[in-house]
Amino acid sequence: MKILVTGTAGFIGSALADKLVERGDEVIGLDSINDYYDVNVKYGRLERAGIIDNLEDGKDIEYNSIITSSKNRNLKFIKLNLEDKENLNRLFENEKFDAVCNLAAQAGVRYSLVNPYAYIDSNIVGFINLLEASRHNGVKNFSYASSSSVYGLNEKLPFSTEDSVDHPISLYAASKKSNELMAHTYSHLYGISTTGLRFFTVYGPWGRPDMALFLFVKAGLEGKSIDVFNNGNMLRDFTYIDDIVEGVIRVIDNPAKRDSSWSGKDGRLSTSSAPYKIYNIGNNNPVKLMDFIEAIENRLGVTIKKNMMPIQAGDVPATYADVTDLVEDLDYKPNTPIQEGINRFVDWYLDFFKVKR
Repeated sequence: MKILVTGTAGFIGSALADKLVERGDEVIGLDSINDYYDVNVKYGRLERAGIIDNLEDGKDIEYNSIITSSKNRNLKFIKLNLEDKENLNRLFENEKFDAVCNLAAQAGVRYSLVNPYAYIDSNIVGFINLLEASRHNGVKNFSYASSSSVYGLNEKLPFSTEDSVDHPISLYAASKKSNELMAHTYSHLYGISTTGLRFFTVYGPWGRPDMALFLFVKAGLEGKSIDVFNNGNMLRDFTYIDDIVEGVIRVIDNPAKRDSSWSGKDGRLSTSSAPYKIYNIGNNNPVKLMDFIEAIENRLGVTIKKNMMPIQAGDVPATYADVTDLVEDLDYKPNTPIQEGINRFVDWYLDFFKVKR
């Protein structure tokens, strides 16, 4: 298959592109390489993939020019904004994709309180541009990242794709729910198979520097304190990166189908009479925040000083994924233990940042 993977300088996108080309798919990766977080981490991912030779080369990546990986000729990369409709359409016309996996987005719940327009530009305008480009170029296999954040004020655990998600508490969550609605519309009108993936707190090597694991490890190594929100009374369904990637690949290989039993009177929320599907991808095993911190301390051999804080605006106190459909439809369930995943992250962190202990 020839697959467009957006967000390939990002955490999940880079890992997915690596696995797809490893198994023989042809991948064109797209990313704007914005500066929401340390671009050296993004350049490091591109270096690992053979798109650039060293971190400094990242500064010279030409906009809208395709680069072929030096490590695998089945992997190519283009620096492009999803909001750039003209050049995005030209890319689709030239490359004739079999499938699209959209992992590019303006991420972060708290940042959406500071810069809401970034979420409209990337997550709404960019998303409709991808749907339109797919529609006009015959792409029928379209998967995309949603988020556990869409569950918002829902207090019923575990979170099920059959639960209402009509009460988001951040613009980031609202933008992801909007993606699901837009995708269904294109499935209904144009027969595009769309599958939304509600990711639950993804972590692991090459992770995002704005995420808790990155911040906590950095503070632990530097002897600094960390802010622990909601006074530590948080539950998160932490999901290891390799588990996420395996789930995404299974979705790409099994595009959404029409649910022949679906009815507008009492139909399921996660399927439709159109070729549309929503999945949770989580570890199905929520971890207490304080236990998560303890696992980091175990690996580092330190006790981290903690500043107990109230819950932040836009945060939810607990996430917990019901992955029944993932198991039944795709015969898959994430299963990496939290201590194992944290150990792998710390090993990567020490190596990438050349930390001597």
